[in-house]
Amino acid sequence: MKNKENTNNKDTNVGILDSRFNQTLRNVQGLLKGRNIPGKILLSQRVESPDYSSLPTPNYIRSSSHSDTGTSDHASETVEEEVHSTRKSFGTANENKLKRSTSNLDNPSEEVRKSSMGARATDSARVMKFNKVLSGTMVIIDKLRELAWSGVPDYMRPTVWKLLLGYAPPNSDRREGVLKRKRLEYLDCVSQSYDIPDADRSDDEMNMLRQICVDCPRTVPDVSFFQQQQVQKSLERILYTWAIRHPASGYVQGINDLATPFLVVFLSEYLEGGIDNWSMSDLSSDEISNVEADCYWCLSKLLDGMQDHYTFAQPGIQRLVFKLKELVRRIDDPVSSHMEQQGLEFLQFAFRWFNCLLIREIPFHLVIRLWDTYLAEGDALPDFLVYIFASFLLTWSDNLQKLDFQELVMFLQHLPTQNWTHQELEMVLSRAFMWHSMFNNSPSHLAT
Repeated sequence: MKNKENTNNKDTNVGILDSRFNQTLRNVQGLLKGRNIPGKILLSQRVESPDYSSLPTPNYIRSSSHSDTGTSDHASETVEEEVHSTRKSFGTANENKLKRSTSNLDNPSEEVRKSSMGARATDSARVMKFNKVLSGTMVIIDKLRELAWSGVPDYMRPTVWKLLLGYAPPNSDRREGVLKRKRLEYLDCVSQSYDIPDADRSDDEMNMLRQICVDCPRTVPDVSFFQQQQVQKSLERILYTWAIRHPASGYVQGINDLATPFLVVFLSEYLEGGIDNWSMSDLSSDEISNVEADCYWCLSKLLDGMQDHYTFAQPGIQRLVFKLKELVRRIDDPVSSHMEQQGLEFLQFAFRWFNCLLIREIPFHLVIRLWDTYLAEGDALPDFLVYIFASFLLTWSDNLQKLDFQELVMFLQHLPTQNWTHQELEMVLSRAFMWHSMFNNSPSHLAT
């Protein structure tokens, strides 16, 4: 009799656990489809799932407001229709700018191009919300961050990035004057530090300049635009001037990668079409100076928030790598245990991820979209990187558990992301958002 009761109790407990698991699964599916997170994630990928309308909406801490529900309750088909109708609603003047989609970088097929544009960044309702936020005399940065987290329309990205980083002031009346002053200040820095004879440089400065000159041609080697001599010269000026102005760290390999998204985005204000067809020779000297100055100041703002990532021994990165290891252990212990058994240290692969912010790990046309989320995170970016990189790593959870040490090293150094589209990246960000919501406000979960 007791055995029967125990069996019934076990069945009841299993039923409760199954019910909770299924509820969680439905909520996660809803998250990945954009239904349960106001103003955050919406994939264009179709996910067949039950009706979630009767489920309670999770109150995620990272959602600062519920004002950006947008089209998140529409079916995927409706969103895709809106992506196409968006271009018609802005007239001829903006149509050319909309064509500057970074999904054209590798000339993918029409189907992949539509996917990589990202419905969340381009649907008409979101574009209207961006316009509303940006058109005011005073831009409310928190609202802009919430919108930008899920992707920024291409032609708005230069303005949005400058605002998110605090380079351009939120007051539109002051913006033009501030940018003009900062651009002149950059030119003054270049004239004092870069445009001088080598004889006037110290030995350390000469060594730093030589290293920058070596690294610039190696920067994003799979994108032909960065092999142009004028592009490399601009990178050289930006990086050397930054290093001279930041003697605590100086130039560190990897910072060259971090300048590239800014260079591409700010050049898009002046150059039409895809990046493979761009030429710096089409720009005036004033336009090149403006682009360089914007890159310099935005790079400075970004690195101000992670100063100890690039000082001696790079302690900030080492600290984040340790946090990544702990997070992976909590989320996916089989992967963590297998890597430990094989003797693989997280520093052996994740150091580069933090040093270059995944720029060397994914196709460059996806880097720009990823950086929308980076910059939207603001001061919280370093900690959120841990969740993004955990999600990125565990994309290959099953594969990793089958590899020995040598195979793990080779796999993680040459990850199979060359055919990734916008959908794979959004999945990584979705998981990162979910895990951040679960763990970030419960530090005991990550306690050793």
